[in-house]
Amino acid sequence: MEAEEMDVNPEEESLLGHSPPRRTKGGLKTMPFIIVNEAFERLASQGLMPNMILYLTRIYHFQTVTASSILFIWSALSNGLALFGAFLSDSYLGRFRVIFLGSISSLLGMILLWLTAVVPQLQPLSCDQLKHKCSAPNGAQIIPLLSSFLLMSVGAGCIRPCSIAFGADQFDNKQNPNNERVLETYFNWYYASTGISTVLAMTVIVYIQDHLGWSVGFGIPAILMVFSALMFLIGSSLYIKAKPSESLFTGFFQVLVAAFRKREIQYPLDEEYKCYHRTRQSKLLSPTEEFRCLNKACVVQDPDTELTSDGLASNPWRLCSVEQLESLKALLKVIPMWSTGLVLILTMDQGFLTLQANSMDRHLFSNFEIPAGSFSLFMIITLTIWVAFYDRVLAPLLARYTGNPQGLSPIVRMGMGLIMSFIAMVLAGVVESIRLKKAVEEGVEDDPDAVLDMSAMWLVPQTVCIGLAEALNAIGQIQFFYMLFPKSMSSVGVAMYTFGMALASLIGSLLVNIINSITSHGGKASWLASNLNEGHLDYYYWLLGFLNLINFFYFLFCCRFYKSPHNSNMLSKKVPEKESGYAPLPSA
Repeated sequence: MEAEEMDVNPEEESLLGHSPPRRTKGGLKTMPFIIVNEAFERLASQGLMPNMILYLTRIYHFQTVTASSILFIWSALSNGLALFGAFLSDSYLGRFRVIFLGSISSLLGMILLWLTAVVPQLQPLSCDQLKHKCSAPNGAQIIPLLSSFLLMSVGAGCIRPCSIAFGADQFDNKQNPNNERVLETYFNWYYASTGISTVLAMTVIVYIQDHLGWSVGFGIPAILMVFSALMFLIGSSLYIKAKPSESLFTGFFQVLVAAFRKREIQYPLDEEYKCYHRTRQSKLLSPTEEFRCLNKACVVQDPDTELTSDGLASNPWRLCSVEQLESLKALLKVIPMWSTGLVLILTMDQGFLTLQANSMDRHLFSNFEIPAGSFSLFMIITLTIWVAFYDRVLAPLLARYTGNPQGLSPIVRMGMGLIMSFIAMVLAGVVESIRLKKAVEEGVEDDPDAVLDMSAMWLVPQTVCIGLAEALNAIGQIQFFYMLFPKSMSSVGVAMYTFGMALASLIGSLLVNIINSITSHGGKASWLASNLNEGHLDYYYWLLGFLNLINFFYFLFCCRFYKSPHNSNMLSKKVPEKESGYAPLPSA
């Protein structure tokens, strides 16, 4: 990426330790605009999620299952659209335009959500306390609510996959010998700001919603989003704006289309077809035998029509390079291991925790009560502490005995995470059983708003275990992908995990609806009844625990495919590029 000349500010010169090449755009002066944009967006959006199930059940009178399904789908859209946002920025609009469009979309969504809290006509009538009847929302009330979720999902899908990469564009200067140090400083500040934003969202914003009401609790995130969009726009003239190029995911689709269009070619190939299209930098003469039905995509049938004078494919949707093919194969080979994380993500993404905490004594001290939506914070705190402890203390200690600089291999950490997920659901089931027994003893089974004489701190152990599970499995999984992929696919690992979160949310929505339909058959109380005291949420948690146990055995089965002599070196240390089997895609 070309940079123009400029005078370097003192802060950047001090950070770099020398006078770097002069640039007119980018650098440290852009950091406040980019980081504030992401931090405020995360603070605003994540501050809405923890208490949203209370808003949907109390204000809109949705059944618990319906509210959970809406939140699952909202989460799925937010994560799934991140892939679309990345594709849009890489291939067509560029990161700056996509982030700005995402900021505007999120702002409109938050304003619309705020209007649902302040305009009485956008809410159903309050419940009749004497008759215990609640009015269901009509279409004119549901459409603005769901539209706000959709707009915020589009915004999150545009901002989150592009923000960190856009910031890296401002500092990525190959002519600077200290380029890696500058990027590391930026990443540290970026992750620190998003971590602080998440903590504030789950404490301050949730506290405001509990004590000042929904109109103020939703209005503040909307104001924060205004600042987020304005800050990003103000810095527009200072940014380096990389032009979009061909997306790596486009290359994957090109391989599939080319292989389909050349499906008539017989395999093994005839002598006349033993020519494969390779780039000039290629280190491979021919593709590997795995998924060999796809090898037809890079077979050159007619060099005169399929290749240009420069040796490039004249139609990339009919002829692909060996490098593109092997990149797709690398993706396909990790799908079994990727699928083992879906049940764990489903375990993490539970809104019932807020409902449980709301029915229990949340006083930490006599004059301080923890908001029900803030109990997920224990999961984030656990994750943060574990990552720091493992990186600074445990990994160096284990490295002495394992010979692995990482301490434990990614596969071992992934397996440990799945075990912790199983333990978390067992604990959750036990705690909910005790809570239900307490409700019977106090005679409040029929009162959905009753607060039991039972400390909500009983919920902390399960959230701690879920935090450990995420820290072990999610980070191990991304690192596993990173080691098996070439450098050109380093971002694909994060994209796969994001897509897994979207898919797990859809599975979660389907699961709660199936369970509700089966367990409420014949007029019986559903496991997931709106009144938790009448349902059996403990059975649901134990079912998730059983699914986690089955998933662990499935994980052990998948491990067999990654323990062959060909792959064993990838599971314990970083693979040098020359051993990775193929060169990076030149377009990456």
